[in-house]
Amino acid sequence: MAEEKTTKDEKYSEQISTSGMVKFEVYGREMIEKKVKLSGNSGRVYLPPDWVEHQVKIIRID
Repeated sequence: MAEEKTTKDEKYSEQISTSGMVKFEVYGREMIEKKVKLSGNSGRVYLPPDWVEHQVKIIRID
């Protein structure tokens, strides 16, 4: 049987896909790590007032 060669990236991708997680690479200015709090029928995260009117990205890590 011919043995297939796999790259380091392919092996890493396989490990991530089986765990249900994906890798994101994001460039930005600041980062804050917070826990989402219950707010009625949804969740809420409070951010600093100077972030108002700026674009943000939220990534669930657990």
